[in-house]
Amino acid sequence: MDVVNRVVRHPQPGETIHGLSTTYHPGGKGANQAVAAALAGGDIALFGAVGEDGFGVELKRTLTENGVDASSVAVKPGTSGIAFITVDDTADNSIILSAGANGQLGAADVDRMLPGLLAAHSVLLQNEIPWPVTREVMEQAHGNGVRVIFNPAPAFLLPEDAYRWIDLLVLNESEAELLTGIAVADGAAAELAADRLLERGAAAVVLTLGERGSLYKAQGMAIGVATSSYRVRAVDTTAAGDTFIGALASATAKGMPIAEGLAFASAAAAIAVTRAGAQESIPTLEEIEAFMSNDKVTEGMRNIIP
Repeated sequence: MDVVNRVVRHPQPGETIHGLSTTYHPGGKGANQAVAAALAGGDIALFGAVGEDGFGVELKRTLTENGVDASSVAVKPGTSGIAFITVDDTADNSIILSAGANGQLGAADVDRMLPGLLAAHSVLLQNEIPWPVTREVMEQAHGNGVRVIFNPAPAFLLPEDAYRWIDLLVLNESEAELLTGIAVADGAAAELAADRLLERGAAAVVLTLGERGSLYKAQGMAIGVATSSYRVRAVDTTAAGDTFIGALASATAKGMPIAEGLAFASAAAAIAVTRAGAQESIPTLEEIEAFMSNDKVTEGMRNIIP
């Protein structure tokens, strides 16, 4: 559950400031990405956990209402995961994550999810569950021909041998810098960071660059495919990255070419930042298609590299 405090500006260390409002929004990276993929037209099931608190009931209900199969979301003793989010007047956010029930996932949960996992086209993973669980799911999926999409957030230095199980690595500038040591200040640095991740064994990389768009590069490509973002007035950037990733996963699973998939995902994220909240901000397939068909909107979208 996202507990969102709106402020004029973020506090300095040791400083107390007045908040403008506090609201509660169903969230979590896995759930956000699942909802984004489902609303973008995907057939989606979520594995994970909620606590025995009231948040857990609300989180599962919201998933179901958004078209996600939540029957495999376990209920664990204790609290559900909670994110404490502060959003300032420029729509920038800072987040503190408490894993709650998701931190209790273990080997037994992997065994429970394997039949559904191995029947899927793709599995999309994040770093909000324990790394041993993520690693085991990656290895099992990759070994059985299930496409592995990985969003390494919150970021930490991954074991070198894990990259070989990743079919599509999707990450932002700060995550790329932590994993590669390269500050992604411009297009050349983005290409260099993507190359570094490909050298470690990932089959393909999508690097999201905020208002500068995104870069896709795969093994064997001399030059990546870069796409600019749509220009919109941002209200709240919470879940924008998750919306992009979920929409991209859904688009590529349905066979959409990568350049079209990046534009589709960018449109979904652009809509999301014009709305407050996490899952409440995620658009439907119809909304994404209507947005992309608007000539005034698409004038600001350009392919930098064909």
